[in-house]
Amino acid sequence: MRVIAGKARRINLITPKGLDVRPTTDRTKETLFNIINVDVYDSRFLDLFSGSGAIGIEALSRGAGSAAFVEKSIDSLKCIKDNLEKTKLSDMAKIYKIDVIHALNKFYTNNEKFDIIFMDPPYDKGWESKVISLIEQNDLLDRDGMIICESSIDTTFVFIDDTKYEISKEKLFRTNKFTFIKHSHKVD
Repeated sequence: MRVIAGKARRINLITPKGLDVRPTTDRTKETLFNIINVDVYDSRFLDLFSGSGAIGIEALSRGAGSAAFVEKSIDSLKCIKDNLEKTKLSDMAKIYKIDVIHALNKFYTNNEKFDIIFMDPPYDKGWESKVISLIEQNDLLDRDGMIICESSIDTTFVFIDDTKYEISKEKLFRTNKFTFIKHSHKVD
């Protein structure tokens, strides 16, 4: 796994060992950033369930203004720190060593907002609805921002209809997908 583009281009990244981690492949990551590339520059990027930190690091390499990484696994936290040092992007990053729910409440308390929120939770555990509902409740997404959720291909997002968000796009792969979520333009 490597950084695809930007100032840290071609730098290899390390990944946590074990079966609990499912790193986003280079090909999938490249597809993602081809879709969001124009939105990344100078953005406030939030990488939830960060794993190796590869997605947030790719955003920083491509010009994101800052990135926050949220992860609670000790092995993954070490990978994120090592990868940020290898890519010399540590100055623009904050690492939160807490679970996602506590992090989202902490961001609310600190009155922080993000332009792009990426999440890659464990598949088929129901995290998508819990996390997106809390992002909405805590008003963490900038008005023009987007949430990107990597999930299994079978994950449904019917709960979105009960939020102020809407699905703007889906990118399907063989076993997983990216779901792009933005503020709804529906009139109440």
